[in-house]
Amino acid sequence: MMSRAGALFVLLASLPAASLAAEIKALRVWASPDSTRAVFDVSGPVEYKLFELENPDRIVLDIKGASIDSGVTTPAGKGLMTSMRVGKQGKSDLRVVFDLPQGVRPKSFLLPPADKFGHRLVVDLYPKTQTKREVVKTIDDVMTGEGRKVIVAIDAGHGGDDPGAVGASGNFEKTITLNVAREVARLVDAQPGMKAYLVRDGDYFIPLKERYGKAREAKADLFVSIHADACPGACGARGASVWVLSPRGATSEAARWLAAKENGADLVGGVSLDDKDDTLAAVLLDLSQGATMEASSSVAQTVLRALGKIGPTHRGHVEKANFVVLRSPDVPSILVETAFITNPSEEKRLTDPDHRAKLAGAIVDGIKGYFTQSPLPGTWFAANIGAKARGGEHIVSRGETLSGIAVQHGVSLGSLRAANRIAEDGAVRVGDVLSIPSG
Repeated sequence: MMSRAGALFVLLASLPAASLAAEIKALRVWASPDSTRAVFDVSGPVEYKLFELENPDRIVLDIKGASIDSGVTTPAGKGLMTSMRVGKQGKSDLRVVFDLPQGVRPKSFLLPPADKFGHRLVVDLYPKTQTKREVVKTIDDVMTGEGRKVIVAIDAGHGGDDPGAVGASGNFEKTITLNVAREVARLVDAQPGMKAYLVRDGDYFIPLKERYGKAREAKADLFVSIHADACPGACGARGASVWVLSPRGATSEAARWLAAKENGADLVGGVSLDDKDDTLAAVLLDLSQGATMEASSSVAQTVLRALGKIGPTHRGHVEKANFVVLRSPDVPSILVETAFITNPSEEKRLTDPDHRAKLAGAIVDGIKGYFTQSPLPGTWFAANIGAKARGGEHIVSRGETLSGIAVQHGVSLGSLRAANRIAEDGAVRVGDVLSIPSG
């Protein structure tokens, strides 16, 4: 027997009813591991209502005075939606039925025109009972006999209905970022003492705050967001860049966390804020943010330097901005703009698997260099760096030169080069392990 659970959401446009007639121009469905999104491209603002039906489970969307273009096809079932049906409701309304395998929590909203998009009606479906997400940092998964592995969360920017920037040849930023992120993850997993966590591993959109939230849930030691820059018109901009959160962004995020601390027992730096008075909570958050921003700047420097070895960088220094994805107060976070997708020559390189492998390799070299310079207690890096230091080896840190290392250990530059087979014109990189000759 069919029963109506009641209207879940109603949104009215601020236009006279007579002008609300709209046409559905396109319809797309995207599925992620956590939700399913349907996007309706509409010719203008619409009035609609969304409600739930049971036995069997369905979500019904009624759009007042709307029609659907004859060329629009109904998408196949994906994710939390087994199928979709579209038909008329009454004399003038359009009805869309989402057939479901189980009950869901729907959310809907209208988006105004932006960039190449017109008006859009978005319906998100979430499971009523959240399944337990994959736990990355388990004992078996990240512990070794010499300390745990560090977790690197890698976020491919954009995705799904958000293509990001578009190159002159029509390549989408979302595709480039996913390919680079997957390669970075592969190389991270190949490194001893490191394990990757892909925030997005498919063509779907994840809200920005959920991205760094997923990294925190995975107990990541580092969050890296991958993007491809854009410059409108023929500006000719080129080169990679690395970004960290600006102090202004950190201040606004601290205010949000402190305002919300009474509503949930979230952890910052491993400490719950909900049972602390305002002054203590502010001090704890400030300490956590200060350490996080310092670590973010350090890893950004090593990654930017590594990227500079395979091609030009855009500015030559780490940049700062109030990017939402960088706002985690207790996970060091950086955003890497791999190149300018709007520059035709750089777009071509970004679509070349060999060049993407070099990009990913440079990013991982920078990450490895950071954890080598600043090993976290209890990790593989801490255990191995200590052992190597005791064994007559030197791990190259930021700013060091061969001559300086030779002086530090009281050996000649020539013997240091010979012991490590470094040519006269050769150099060292951050993270290199050098054998120190005796005498």
